[in-house]
Amino acid sequence: MSDATLDKLKRRFDADAASGMHEIFQFHFSDVGDHYLVVNDGQLEVHEGEHDDPSVSLSMSSDTLKGVMNGEINGMNAFMTGKLKATGNVMLATKLSSLFPSR
Repeated sequence: MSDATLDKLKRRFDADAASGMHEIFQFHFSDVGDHYLVVNDGQLEVHEGEHDDPSVSLSMSSDTLKGVMNGEINGMNAFMTGKLKATGNVMLATKLSSLFPSR
């Protein structure tokens, strides 16, 4: 994940939406290294690599993530067409849009 994408994620993070949430979002990218997000009661940490026990794991290309974050790709459509795969607590993936709203 590029530094620009990471910076955008951090800027868009809505701490209020993450209040009381304690979850790990694992991202497996087909074209860049893996990363995971730790959301802990309104706080966000971004780490490189794989977490031992993520709440949800999302597999996609970095372009798919950029499209979803920019609002150019609908996350549900990406999931239904196979551009995005999710395992674990799949319903958590639907909360990403409220945690990282478009501004």
